Amino acid sequence: MSDFPWLTTLGLLPLVGAVVTAYLPSEPGAALPKQLALVFSVLTLAITVGLAFDYDAGAGMQYTESHTWIEAFGAHYALGLDGLALTLVLLTALLVPVVVLASWHDADDRNTSAFFAWILALEGLAMFVFLAQDVFLFYMAFEATLIPAYFLIGSFGHGAERAHAAMKFLLYMLAGGLIMLASVVGLYAVSAANGNPTYLISELAAMGFDKETGRWLFLGFFIAFAIKAPLFPVHTWLPDTTANATPGTSVLLICVLDKIGTYGMLRFCLELFPEASKWATPAVIVIAVISIIYGALLAIVQDDMLKLIGLTSLSHFGLITLGIFVMNSNGISGAIFYMFNHGLATAVMFLVAGYLMRRSGSQLIPDHGGVEKKAPLLAGLFLVGGLGTLGLPGLSPFVSEFLVLLGGFDYHWVVGAFSVTAIVLAAIYVLRMYQRLMTGPAYAGELSDLRPREVLAVAPLVLAMVGFGFYPQPVMDIVNPAVETVMVAIDQQDDPPTVPLDWAEHAEHGDGHGGADEGHADDEQGGDHQ
Repeated sequence: MSDFPWLTTLGLLPLVGAVVTAYLPSEPGAALPKQLALVFSVLTLAITVGLAFDYDAGAGMQYTESHTWIEAFGAHYALGLDGLALTLVLLTALLVPVVVLASWHDADDRNTSAFFAWILALEGLAMFVFLAQDVFLFYMAFEATLIPAYFLIGSFGHGAERAHAAMKFLLYMLAGGLIMLASVVGLYAVSAANGNPTYLISELAAMGFDKETGRWLFLGFFIAFAIKAPLFPVHTWLPDTTANATPGTSVLLICVLDKIGTYGMLRFCLELFPEASKWATPAVIVIAVISIIYGALLAIVQDDMLKLIGLTSLSHFGLITLGIFVMNSNGISGAIFYMFNHGLATAVMFLVAGYLMRRSGSQLIPDHGGVEKKAPLLAGLFLVGGLGTLGLPGLSPFVSEFLVLLGGFDYHWVVGAFSVTAIVLAAIYVLRMYQRLMTGPAYAGELSDLRPREVLAVAPLVLAMVGFGFYPQPVMDIVNPAVETVMVAIDQQDDPPTVPLDWAEHAEHGDGHGGADEGHADDEQGGDHQ
């Protein structure tokens, strides 16, 4: 493409749409704010798809923009797109129009303009987070995402405790942000001491840090990202938020904003502080495994379907974090692909659960039962989302989950053995929820099936899960070069495959595993050539 600032446009377009939408008449249920929000989000998706098709997977950072911003700090307005960022930018651009369509009537009794304006603002700020190539710019966008998220939860949530949930979410995120700020300031101090104050990621990665300094700076970033992700034990804001926010808001929080945590682990923790990341790996892997198992166990015993779906993400983010910190190609590629696939499957579950909740008036599982007899399409789409969540072969989450587990076994068989329990536990909480919600005697009340708009909203996500489940190569072509970059940054190489000694000896003498036949065939081929 040309030298046009496409990445700036990608971030500004939703923000401009947010401002325009906010100034529209705010009558409850007004159609124009919804339509305008959909137009801006679809335009953003169209630009993202265009950039993806033009993207050269083997060319590293592309569409770069860099301008001095605050010279005294060494801060730059620097944007760039590589495979890691593109994967999450694509996910964000896909999910926002889906959420707009699925949330069409969520604010009909409130300020419709403000609701859809905050959705667009969240999209634009998330784009800048994933595109930022300057730590200071990243931090500013990271903190700014809290503003629309807070209002979407507190002002437009449906739960009785939405104000409490919004405040709890905000306090957790601000605490993480303040801890990270200490490390951001530390980066300035270290770079200034070296004679060149800078926040450019490329320059900081080349600088290197002494062992003690690097470990302290790493901890500031990692704690903030662990809260954001979330991981055990800093996850307690998660179930309260998903239980009180609208399903569409939960999709934006869990499937987009929470990915900032795992994205930051790759972009900052591993690439800027490789020594500290290796030092912390044993502890992080323990935390990840606990999150995998604990989140799944909490989900099994939940009666609130929105809270249950939220807690499954604690387990899934444990798997993603595990894939990152096992520090091998299988684990890291699986983790990046998992971030994308988790967004698809979890979004389907949240949105279809929201459809059911609006029809029945309850989000409690025991208040339902027999839904599939009156709303088979709703039940079927919910099942597809659930099967994606539990990693059914043929759906794209299976591919990423398999790679992460393979990376776990490559790291150590004990880690792999504990992590693989996620498959069994996921089957329990998904199938048990489906059985309680959808099967049994027909639902007692009135219950209509999905309308065309509701099906249209989730159809792209289902198609993507099926398509990338059978043919994940297009995404993996984007992901794999990014994995190679991370592996170089942390100075890691995959262990070569090993062959048992007794097998190798038999093969060498041509008396095992077909060795004699192969040797005989080689002799015959040699005779023919002679």
